[in-house]
Amino acid sequence: MFKKLKITCDEATTICDKNQYGEATILELLKLNIHFIRCRICSLYTKQNIKMTKIYKGHSKTCKQVTHCMTTQDKENLKKALEETSI
Repeated sequence: MFKKLKITCDEATTICDKNQYGEATILELLKLNIHFIRCRICSLYTKQNIKMTKIYKGHSKTCKQVTHCMTTQDKENLKKALEETSI
């Protein structure tokens, strides 16, 4: 029975990634937590993965507030440059 709950480190990282997006099942999470008992590296990977996700989510919120637009003059210059290279 316990052999069914054993997973490799590759499977553990896959489950960790799925869990971040809410796609991991309860059985997968159980297998992952059992794997953490014997594998500290995967446990560290999960902690780092969670921390990076929080950092990126915080950064993406500030990026969404900034509008990235070209000025009319820049658009005209780009059109001219594209017309010159296509000739």
